[in-house]
Amino acid sequence: MYEFLQIILGIIFLAVIFILTRIGVVRQMRRAATLVIQDLERLGAFDSFSAAELPYARPHYFRIGLRDYRPKALVSLIQGGVVAKTESERYYLIRRVNVRDDIY
Repeated sequence: MYEFLQIILGIIFLAVIFILTRIGVVRQMRRAATLVIQDLERLGAFDSFSAAELPYARPHYFRIGLRDYRPKALVSLIQGGVVAKTESERYYLIRRVNVRDDIY
């Protein structure tokens, strides 16, 4: 019975750790989405004529360091209809949004 209890507690512990890591990733993505929107607002990219290049939009194959969530957040914002991409790889805001309310 003692071994069975250890196995159950181990499974519960792993499930809790998994859920906490998912919550951490969601928080990082929200923060990154906020930063992307702030960058576009700061650059004044509100239509296709004033679209701005974002340095983190291009893939970096040999990046060393902490994970950068901004490229994934940018893709998520494009799919959500908040940000648009021009043919020349420039980005602009389609609509202003409060990140906490409308995204995720």
